[in-house]
Amino acid sequence: MKMDSRFLVAILVLGLSPGEAPAQHTYSKAVQKACANDYKQHCGQYGIETEALRLCMDRAGQRLTKTCVDALVADGEVSKQEVERRKRSGR
Repeated sequence: MKMDSRFLVAILVLGLSPGEAPAQHTYSKAVQKACANDYKQHCGQYGIETEALRLCMDRAGQRLTKTCVDALVADGEVSKQEVERRKRSGR
């Protein structure tokens, strides 16, 4: 079976080998609980523990509740420095 060159480029960009699925990211129960409403409001169309969800929550940044951001910081998902940098930049 011959692979489409666009498929091969996508594999290289994503850093996957053929037949390997993208890695899922597991959020702690504390983050899941603290961010449940943020997830529903901003990113509910994405599956739990998917890279798409992670990117969506990252884009939601400034709109996330303090409770959610605090849980993400406590879990090491984002640093306090990054949160402060985003506050200053308005992102």
